[in-house]
Amino acid sequence: MHFSIPETEVRSDEHGSTYVAYNIHVNGVLHCRVRYSQLLGLHEQIKKEYGNNVVPAFPPKKIFTLTPVEVDQRREQLEKYMQAVRQDPILGSSEMFNSFLRKAQQETQQIPTEEVQLEIYLSNGQKVKVNILTSDQTEDVLEAVASKLDLPDELVGYFSLFLVQERGDGGCTYVRKLQEFELPYVSITSLHSPDYRIILRKSYWDTAYDSDVMEDRVGLNLLYAQTVSDIERGWMIVNKEQHRQLKSLQEKGSKKEFIRLAQTLKYYGYIKFDPCITDFPEKGCHVIVGAGNNELNFHVKLPSDQMKEGSFKVTRMRCWRVTSSQVPVANGTANPSSSSKCDVKLELAFEYLMSKDRLQWVTITSPQAIMMSICLQSMVDELMVKKSGGSIKKMQKKRLNGSFQRSDSQQAVKSPPLLDSPDPSREQVVKLSTKLSSVSLRGLSSSNSASDISSNDFHGNYSFEGIGDDDL
Repeated sequence: MHFSIPETEVRSDEHGSTYVAYNIHVNGVLHCRVRYSQLLGLHEQIKKEYGNNVVPAFPPKKIFTLTPVEVDQRREQLEKYMQAVRQDPILGSSEMFNSFLRKAQQETQQIPTEEVQLEIYLSNGQKVKVNILTSDQTEDVLEAVASKLDLPDELVGYFSLFLVQERGDGGCTYVRKLQEFELPYVSITSLHSPDYRIILRKSYWDTAYDSDVMEDRVGLNLLYAQTVSDIERGWMIVNKEQHRQLKSLQEKGSKKEFIRLAQTLKYYGYIKFDPCITDFPEKGCHVIVGAGNNELNFHVKLPSDQMKEGSFKVTRMRCWRVTSSQVPVANGTANPSSSSKCDVKLELAFEYLMSKDRLQWVTITSPQAIMMSICLQSMVDELMVKKSGGSIKKMQKKRLNGSFQRSDSQQAVKSPPLLDSPDPSREQVVKLSTKLSSVSLRGLSSSNSASDISSNDFHGNYSFEGIGDDDL
């Protein structure tokens, strides 16, 4: 998650006194407004709980009223403080920090604590209505949905809630995975747009976990609905024979067999992102990025209009970072400086081991850069947990970490580097990676596309068992 405080506001309290509010943004969107005194209170609590040696530096109090320059200096200092707390594996995942952000979010949006009905969507567009409190956090809402669906407790950790934006063309954009520091009802309500939805989707990458999910009737139906939906979106490549087999299994109601066959399809289990820009293999290339199978997959359109495909394995990424910068919006004029509004430009850059002794940075410019980073981090978490013999349930509770750095006008989020380890273990990883072929972009032949079935050619009729008609 990318934390920033890009702006301040002068506001009035209930007594008419003015104060400076610091607007905390997450992924470029306003999360909450807080006063200096509130952040100071949080700092004092953290210091009392964890000690001075763990807590990052906090900007000191001032005796006199701050000048505009001093307010901006304090804004930058508070921004660095929030980033430092968030990136700390202990402080950033603490209930103290997360509850502060949840309370501040609710107060900012001025939504009282009360019982409400929240609509959660399944992959097939079906709605599940759950009764919750406006102050319920993400885990509470996830458990409420699981309870409504009769999903067993042991399978809840296999799924997560995602915020998506429906597009005019019938597709959807995955904005982010809902986090532990936010209130889903407040998050979706504050967007003031019917285009946004909260979707339940599996949150793991290793297809071996599908077997656990399919042992339960509700889990099977969820996975089946997601698989059909992903095929309909064109997220997987389906040739004519595979299409025929899938339709036959669907007509028979053979859901397990349908999923097993889908697992053999290219890009099964991937999340596809909206078209964006990359500098690989050349600057300014248009690319469609997919995340899955412990890799980022590129479908690149070169300046020559030639299409290429390639993949970047997470095990060969030394590190990655997300940077954001403010880009002026010109409001229809040719002079950007004539506008006071700015858009947030997000970039994901990763350092990749192209060959035994050659590392290269690859950059993706996309509004979904942070979602891509979250996918990469969850892949690494899953690999590390699996290597240590841990369970997926424990892994799902582990916070996705990133470290935050500031460079000029940009905010950097650097992942825990996979290959940047002490020499003995580093040599072991590099030695393993040299056995893998370096990344290459393969041309897409016309013969492949001719035999593939487009998303519009696959329409499935499927139902979800265990949900009443009043929930549709």
